Amino acid sequence: MSNVRAYHPSSTLAPWAEVVPGVGPTRVADLLTIADDGCRYEVVEGVLVRVAGSAFDATTIAGIILAALLGYARSRRLGAVTGADGVYKFPNAETGLLPDVGFVSAAKIPFIDKKKPIPFAPDLAVEVVSPAQSHDDMADKALRYLDGGTCLVWIVWPDARQVDVWHPGDRHPSSTLHADDSLDGENVVPGFRHPIADIFADL
Repeated sequence: MSNVRAYHPSSTLAPWAEVVPGVGPTRVADLLTIADDGCRYEVVEGVLVRVAGSAFDATTIAGIILAALLGYARSRRLGAVTGADGVYKFPNAETGLLPDVGFVSAAKIPFIDKKKPIPFAPDLAVEVVSPAQSHDDMADKALRYLDGGTCLVWIVWPDARQVDVWHPGDRHPSSTLHADDSLDGENVVPGFRHPIADIFADL
């Protein structure tokens, strides 16, 4: 099941995205007021970056994972599940990321101001990779999540039909899951399991 690859951190601020030129320092809260221009934006260390949009396959995969997690977590009152518009502001940094799917445990929900970005990193972050994003790009993003307090990251590769799993302390994926494996919520979403084959079934 393990198929990890070496990872070398990039010196680029946010290699999975494009820095928006001509924009000054940006707050994470500004992401809630940017006019909808068809693009997705994140803030990394006070810098506004533009994230590549998702094609049909990536959108479909994210929807399947979102539906599975939402149905499981909501029925058991384990926490909240967010889609690709959920803004998470990392503690002690002007960094805000928007995972394709995010999960926050029920214990943290009382600390969320519903009119502001979620004030911490997601407990689980799911990113479905676009064609323009590389392994090193997404490794950088996984480490951003983990360094910000995320406990579990799934990086989903539509073309390869596999999922990289990241944990705190990792400098490369802990494991790579294939068609015969299952997503496992571990102690973050206890009891959650979903077949890898299912999330790629409609491709």
